[in-house]
Amino acid sequence: MKAAICRKFNAPLEFEEIQLAKPQGKAVKIRIDAVAICHSDVSFIQGYWGGPLPAIYGHEAAGTILETGEEVSAFNIGDRVIVTLMRSCGECDACMSSAEALCLTPPDLAEASTAKASEGEKIWPSMYTGAFAEQVLVHERQLVSLPDDIGFDVGALIGCGVITGYGSVHHVAKVKQGETVAVVGCGGVGINAIQASHVAGAQIITAIDSSLSKEAISQQLGATHFIHSDQDPDYQSARAITHDLGYDVVLVAVGNASVISHALTLLKTGGRLIVMGLPPSQDKSTISMTDLASYGQTILGTKMGLARIREDIPDIIALYRQGKWVLDELISQRFDFTEINQAILAAQQPDSLRIVLQMKQGEQ
Repeated sequence: MKAAICRKFNAPLEFEEIQLAKPQGKAVKIRIDAVAICHSDVSFIQGYWGGPLPAIYGHEAAGTILETGEEVSAFNIGDRVIVTLMRSCGECDACMSSAEALCLTPPDLAEASTAKASEGEKIWPSMYTGAFAEQVLVHERQLVSLPDDIGFDVGALIGCGVITGYGSVHHVAKVKQGETVAVVGCGGVGINAIQASHVAGAQIITAIDSSLSKEAISQQLGATHFIHSDQDPDYQSARAITHDLGYDVVLVAVGNASVISHALTLLKTGGRLIVMGLPPSQDKSTISMTDLASYGQTILGTKMGLARIREDIPDIIALYRQGKWVLDELISQRFDFTEINQAILAAQQPDSLRIVLQMKQGEQ
């Protein structure tokens, strides 16, 4: 099979023929039919967080099961599935507390799922997935069934950005009816935090982004106000919407430490700041602990929005079918898998939401 491999940070991916092992135990081999490009993939390719090379990135995918290990019980060959990076044991304290994103003992498929080039060289599947490839080998707990009436392209979106925005609102911030919410950064995660806040019944939802092109989609998904951050660098206009009281909840989907710390100025006394964006490893911020304590504010980090994929994904699909959740309009562009390097450049444009790669084999 072919995969788009990163051999050098900040360089184009290279297509190569690789091999995956036969699935054993709870491993599942999947033909990838569509994969979205997440900002985390771009950050990895640019070397923001380091990591071993050569590597295969990509973790927002959907496809069809080709083979299963002998211990797989929940899926069968031919099943349509959403592939996530959420590899969890289901038994540790974190998993038993509905925080499988923080699993303490994720099942090890490292050797089996490591792709190998023709000469036997090991290639690391990033984020337990490695979906910029025609096939992946993952653990069965990373999968959720994709109904026949949902396209692979739409299904691919749900596996990361959608569930992160949804979970950040419902499981981490726990937004309540009538609360005020600000979302800083209206990309693939932030835009879903907006619609999750709308579903939760927030009274005011202020979307803040540096690109004016995000205004229309933000309002379509439930934002009551839109602020162009370049025109309101001190967030005075954003605070004025709340009569300068500040917001109950501020969700930051920007991977920049200074933006995260500055977003604290949007919070009301007793407010909650949710950090969804992942800055580069060396990016640090300074926060006044005195203000934090004096105003009784809370800063919460979240990984994947503490998503519960076996519950949240069916719930999101149900909302989508009812017309209460938007997915199709989140796809800015579709590319063929062979055009992945052009697609990665498109994903970095300010007006981009989600870019989806489609496999020609998926059309068969």
